[in-house]
Amino acid sequence: MGHGSSKDGGSSSDDDDTGAKPSASRISRFKDKLRRLRHRRGSSSSHKKLLAAEDFAGIAHLTLINAEMRFKDKWLACVSFGEQTFRTNVSNEADKPIWNCERKLLLEKNGPRLARISVFETNRLSKSNLIGYCEVDLLDYLTQDSDSDFGTFNLIDPGSSNMVVGRVCLSCNVEDPIETEKNFARRILSIVDYDEGGKLSFSEFSELINAFGNKVAASKKEALFKAADKNGDGVVSMDELAELLALQQETEPIMNSCPVCGEIVDVCDKLNTLVHLSLCFDEGTGNQIMTGGFLTEKQASYGWMFKLSEWVHFSSYDVGLNSGSSASHILVFDRKTKRLVEELIDTKIVLSMRTIYQSKVGLGLMDKGAKEILQNLSERQGRQMNSVESAKEIPKFIDFFKDQINMAEVKYPVEHFFFLFEVSFFKDPTLLLPIVEPLLLVELKLSAQTSKARGTSYEFIDAPSHAVNSILHSIYNVYEEAQTFNEFFVRELKPGARPIASIERDDVAVCAADCRLMAFNSVQDSLRFWIKGRKFSIQGLLGKEVSSNAFIDGSLVIFRLAPQDYHRFHLPVSGAIEKFVNIPGCLYTVNPIAVNSKYCNVFTENKRTVVIISTAEFGKVAFVAIGATMVGSITFVKKEGDICKKGDELGYFSFGGSTVICVFEKDAIEIDADLLANSERSLETLVSVGMTLGVSKRKVGGGGSRGLPNLETCVLRD
Repeated sequence: MGHGSSKDGGSSSDDDDTGAKPSASRISRFKDKLRRLRHRRGSSSSHKKLLAAEDFAGIAHLTLINAEMRFKDKWLACVSFGEQTFRTNVSNEADKPIWNCERKLLLEKNGPRLARISVFETNRLSKSNLIGYCEVDLLDYLTQDSDSDFGTFNLIDPGSSNMVVGRVCLSCNVEDPIETEKNFARRILSIVDYDEGGKLSFSEFSELINAFGNKVAASKKEALFKAADKNGDGVVSMDELAELLALQQETEPIMNSCPVCGEIVDVCDKLNTLVHLSLCFDEGTGNQIMTGGFLTEKQASYGWMFKLSEWVHFSSYDVGLNSGSSASHILVFDRKTKRLVEELIDTKIVLSMRTIYQSKVGLGLMDKGAKEILQNLSERQGRQMNSVESAKEIPKFIDFFKDQINMAEVKYPVEHFFFLFEVSFFKDPTLLLPIVEPLLLVELKLSAQTSKARGTSYEFIDAPSHAVNSILHSIYNVYEEAQTFNEFFVRELKPGARPIASIERDDVAVCAADCRLMAFNSVQDSLRFWIKGRKFSIQGLLGKEVSSNAFIDGSLVIFRLAPQDYHRFHLPVSGAIEKFVNIPGCLYTVNPIAVNSKYCNVFTENKRTVVIISTAEFGKVAFVAIGATMVGSITFVKKEGDICKKGDELGYFSFGGSTVICVFEKDAIEIDADLLANSERSLETLVSVGMTLGVSKRKVGGGGSRGLPNLETCVLRD
C-alpha cells in the first residue's frame, strides 16, 4: 500500500565490499517464492517465540536514504513493522534530510507485510511532530519486476489523505539465505579479527569459541581450528569459518549463545538461530543502523524529557496487562496492518483516571458522591454536545485524532457537520456587509425592533430591502438547521466502507464495531487476563430479567470503542431480535485503566442495555451495549421481532467512549485464533466492523449438509 511509489535507479551509496552478490538466478527463484506468498494472507498474530520453517519468507534489508520536505528543520524518520519500531538519527537542519540508515526485517508468510515510514520534525524537549507518512507493502515491493532496489514514496499528511507533504527515498532488497549465512560468518569474523587481516589466528578463533558459550566446544578448540583450516595455512578465512559453522550446527552445534546480545539460542533450531544472529548482527556491520527497542512510532519520536520521565517511571511503555503508573500508554495490535499502535488520550485524563480507578482513595471518592458527579457531568456534557455551538469543536477533534479518523470513509464531508458562518455574524450582523453589499449594492441599516437572530434584532429598510432580508433569512434558516458535535460523533460511513466477511454464510460471526477487541473462551479466562473487578459475573452483567444459565460457561467478546472511533454498532450474527432489557447504573469510564482495576466493577455497575438475539447457528447471543463516562445515550435502530442480517446496523452511542460485550452460549462459537492469542497476552486487537470474529461450532439441521433434508427419510406422496 505504498503512496506514489516509484522504483528508480537512483544513485546508490552502497559500497558493499563484503563479497560478491548472490547469483541472479537464486535471487530470481527467491522472488518467485515471495510472489506466491503475497496472496496467502492469514489472520494469525505476528507474535511468535519461535519461527517455523514453513513460515519463514526471508529477511528484508531496508535502508532509508533521504527525503524531500517542504520546509527546513531537523528531521527523524521511524519505521514501524509488526511489533517493532526503529528510528533513524536526527538529520541536520535542511529541507532535504539525509539519513542512510538501514535495518533488517524478518518476513513471515502470515506475518506483517506493511512497513509504515513516518517523518517527524524534531523537538528535543518533549515530543516531535508527525509531518507525513507512507505505507510500503514489502512483499509487493520486493517482488516487483525491476532491476533497481530504490524507490520513492509520497509522504501523506496524517490529517488529509489527499495532501502530499513530501517524498522519501528508500532501498529494499531481500537477503538470500545462503548469502545470509556467509554474511553472518563475515560479521563474526569482523568482531574478533583484531588485526583486521580478514582471517582468524588461533587466539582470535579461541575467543570466538568462548563467546559462543559452549563449554564442550571450548575444550576442543584445537581440533575445531584444525577442522576449519582446510588449507593448513595456520589461519581461518571467512569461507572456512562459514563452512565450519554450517557443518557443526548440523552435526555437533558449537554455538549456545549469541556473541552480540548473549541470548541463549536453540542449538537444534538452525533456522531461528540464523535469523536471530542475522538480525542481531546488524549492530556489527559498521553501517549506520536504525535504533531499535521501541514499540510505537510515538514512543520512538519522543525527546529527552520523555525519556527522563520513563527513567523515573512517571511513564512507561509495555504490552499487556498493566495498572497504576504503568498504564500511562495504551498499546493495541492493529489487525489490518499487524502493527502495534498507541491509543491517543490526553495525559491529564490518564492521570485523573489513575487517581480515581487505581487507588483506594479513588474508590472512597466513588462511595462519597463521585458517582453522582460523573452522572451529572455526563448529562451536562451530553446536552452541550447537542448544542449548535458544539460544532466548532469538530475541527479540533479531527485534528487531535488526525491519524486515526479517515474522513474519506465518512458519508458526508466535514463541512456538512458545522455551519460555515461564525456565530459572531449574528451577534453583530454588520459583519455580513462585506458578503451581501457587493452583491446588492445597497446600504444596510439596522433597527432594534424587528427580526431576531440569536438575540440581535435587525431590519433592512432601504430598497431593495426585501431582497437583502431574503438572503439573510436564508442564511439564518441554514444556521438553525446546523449540525452539532454529536451529529459528527455518530457519523455514518459510505456504503461499502465496512465490507462484511463471508456475507453469505450465517455460520461466520463478524466484529460488531470499530473498536479494540478482547475475546475469551470463558469468563474465567477474561478474569485471568483482563477484567480485574472482584464482582464480575455473567449473571451480574445480564441482570435479573435475562435467564443467564445458558451463558454462564460461554464465550465472551469485549468491543471497546474509543472517542475517535465510528460509534455505530452492528449485529455480529444473523437472527431475530428477541427482546431489549434496560439496566440502570453508573457511568464509569470503560478505559482499560478502570477495567483492569480491582477497585471497581465497570461492566456490572454501568448503565447498559441487553439485547437477546435468537439465531439458528449460534443459539442465543446476548449483545450488551454499555454506557460510559460522557456517553449521553444509547440509541437503537432495531426493535423487538425484527429479523436481521449480520452486519446490519443495530444502534449507536452518543458522545464518549463506550463498550459492547457479546456473550455466546457454551460451545457455540470458535473464536479466531489470532484474537484469542492477543487476548491471552492482555493485548487488545484493533478491528473494524465486518471483520471475522469466529465460526459456529454447531451443525444446523441435525447433522449432514447444513439446511438440506435427510433424503433417506423422505417419502414420495401423490
